[in-house]
Amino acid sequence: MKFTLSWLKEHLDTDADLKTITDKLTAIGLELEGVEDPGEKFAPFKVAYVESAEKHPDANKLKVCQVKTADGETLQVVCGAPNARTGMKGIFAPVGSYVPGTDLHLKKGKIRGQESNGMLVSEREMGLSDDHDGIIDLPEDTEIGTPFTKIFDMDDPIIEIGLTPNRADCTGIYGIARDLSAAGLSTLKPIDDTPVKGNGACPVEVDIQTPDTNPQFIGRMITGVKNGPSPEWLQKQLKAIGLRPISTLVDITNFFTHGYGRPLHVYDADKLKGNIHVRLAEKGESFDALNDKSYTMAGGETMICDDSGVLGLGGIVGGTSTGCEEDTVNVFVEAAYFDPMAIARTGRDLGVISDARYRFERGVDPDFTETGMELASKMIIDLCGGEASDLVIAGTKPDHMREIDFDPAFTKKLGGVDVDEAKQKQILEALGFIFNGSKVTPPSWRGDVDGKADLVEEIVRMHGYDNIEPVSVRSDGAITGSAETKLQLRTRLAKTALATRGLNECVTWSFMPKDLAGQFGSNDNALTLTNPISSELDQMRPSILPNLIQAAGKNADRGYPNAALFEVGPAFTSVKADGQQTVAAGIRHGAIASKHWSGETASREIDLMDIKADAIAALEAAGAPAGNLQVSRDAPDYYHPGRSGTLRLGKFVLAQFGDLHPAVLEDMDIKGPVAGFEVFLEAIPDAKKKGPAKPLLKLSAFQPVERDFAFIVDENVEAENIIRAAKGADKELITGVDVFDVYQGKGVDDGKKSVAINVIIQPKEQTMTDSEIDGLSQKIIASVTSKTGGQLRA
Repeated sequence: MKFTLSWLKEHLDTDADLKTITDKLTAIGLELEGVEDPGEKFAPFKVAYVESAEKHPDANKLKVCQVKTADGETLQVVCGAPNARTGMKGIFAPVGSYVPGTDLHLKKGKIRGQESNGMLVSEREMGLSDDHDGIIDLPEDTEIGTPFTKIFDMDDPIIEIGLTPNRADCTGIYGIARDLSAAGLSTLKPIDDTPVKGNGACPVEVDIQTPDTNPQFIGRMITGVKNGPSPEWLQKQLKAIGLRPISTLVDITNFFTHGYGRPLHVYDADKLKGNIHVRLAEKGESFDALNDKSYTMAGGETMICDDSGVLGLGGIVGGTSTGCEEDTVNVFVEAAYFDPMAIARTGRDLGVISDARYRFERGVDPDFTETGMELASKMIIDLCGGEASDLVIAGTKPDHMREIDFDPAFTKKLGGVDVDEAKQKQILEALGFIFNGSKVTPPSWRGDVDGKADLVEEIVRMHGYDNIEPVSVRSDGAITGSAETKLQLRTRLAKTALATRGLNECVTWSFMPKDLAGQFGSNDNALTLTNPISSELDQMRPSILPNLIQAAGKNADRGYPNAALFEVGPAFTSVKADGQQTVAAGIRHGAIASKHWSGETASREIDLMDIKADAIAALEAAGAPAGNLQVSRDAPDYYHPGRSGTLRLGKFVLAQFGDLHPAVLEDMDIKGPVAGFEVFLEAIPDAKKKGPAKPLLKLSAFQPVERDFAFIVDENVEAENIIRAAKGADKELITGVDVFDVYQGKGVDDGKKSVAINVIIQPKEQTMTDSEIDGLSQKIIASVTSKTGGQLRA
């Protein structure tokens, strides 16, 4: 929210200086974001005298001027303005100054061989207007050295504050002045809200069909107006806060929007067709808006219409069809109240950002609707002439009256400030609150005050945040938090889980040969070392697997085959800041041995399921929801394309696993089989907190029931889909589903396969009867059939 100091003082009777005012704004919660003092910004720009202006010897359109500056020295300036002449006075910009209109820092230089020191500026170069046909030409009696800001009356400081969404009352300068007055910074000037005497009934009637979104609509016809450029004082105020003056009628609406937080709209009455109707939009309706955009309605938006169709979006933006122009003679003025939620929803859905929307969606003062209309009517008549009709008032203003319990002790309890009860009442009354015994009614402009805590906030901010006694938050009995980060915890738990599964931890180099890195996902973005410790170790590893595979090969060469190794450490995927990730990787090489009760050792070659189990164990230990993991076939190409996969949650890949590609192993001179996995610890989502602790284990007293099913499915149907379909038949009773056989061959059609599953049914409350078990079996069969297209094998 921007405003000038002079505009603020139009409402606030105070002699306080700029610093006092800005300090008080921050103290009462209207945080100061910045102050722009044009006197400092434009200090280098002063009036200078052109002693001579001669034609440039090498350029027809340039002149070489001798300029007498404020310092009394004469400087040579090359100027291209057609109106540059001997004896004129203009605004001189010295070397080193910043010209805002052209975003230029002036330097001493030569133009077509002639030295130039600074420049004589135009209105566009100083941001005064779009005029750049010539330099600023001042009256002859203007004194040399007069500051630019004084000549153009631009020495008014501009203040900007940050408003929180609840402070709709301060979206107008009058509301800010009212808050400062309540804080003790002088007094608020009264508003002359004497009604304008109308000359008869308004010829335009208003019909509100949507009272929920537009409770009240006030209008008035003013005939015989003369539109055109607004007065200089009005243009100056609007320009100071970043608005472009358009015409007197439009500038008046902007004046009230920013001055009083009261958006208005003015229609060219001669362009209206019949009466005004406020209704909800139908899907597909469209109109051309005053912001040079066209909008098509989705349906349900609050529209302002006449008998011919849509005129604009109520409370957000008007349309071009009834816009005021220089030849406008008769106007219809609108002051309405719109529901904040409806405005916010429409503005968000259509992506319309406007000053009106900014205020209506926060909630304007419902009691100021008629007052705003009267004030605007006076201003239009004063500046544009004309005669006003009586008001046409449709609907009623929303009821804002509400009572809040006033508890003086609650201020100390909630705000930590001990404020005398009389002082609390004084603060609230100064802010416009009305007392009725132990009840308080907020003023109409404070729609955000709704409870006792809001009253405390008002008291505390007006009492002064600086007056709150600081209290240390230290406590000798506090328990310090863990120094272990989330990633460190996951790393430690993953290491423990993998060691428990019989893998041995390795610590290898974080770099490797470039050619080897290329086989494991390295590319042009790889992190290459400029000064490696060895010419063969010149690139940071994109994967830990190559180092583990090489370690397993060296062990095999020394008579220690059948390695099971893991490492948790960094992998480097690119040179970017996020190109490093922490990975828990592991491999199994050769055979896997298991002890037997007879004392003999049985062994078998490692397979895909061993390494998948390792990856799931690491994920589960690190906090991943193992039961929700999904398996897909998109592992990197250094894995075997038919015996590999990824473990993911939706689109997020948490791990990848599988047999290593035979071609990669051959290049590395490693005899297989080798299977590996990579778990991405930083990709694991944080666990959802479901309570203070896990519930105690509760075992069922009833015997579980097992049933086997075999389904004929297409050969490309994944077993996981069958498992999920079976579990989904009854998530309470079915506690386990496992695949124990996959068959293709005689008795099974080509392109099909038989998948047999074992289902464990665990009764909870009573032993299940045969009919109940049969019924659940039928549900399992139906679920698998519908979700996989399979059929129960005969």
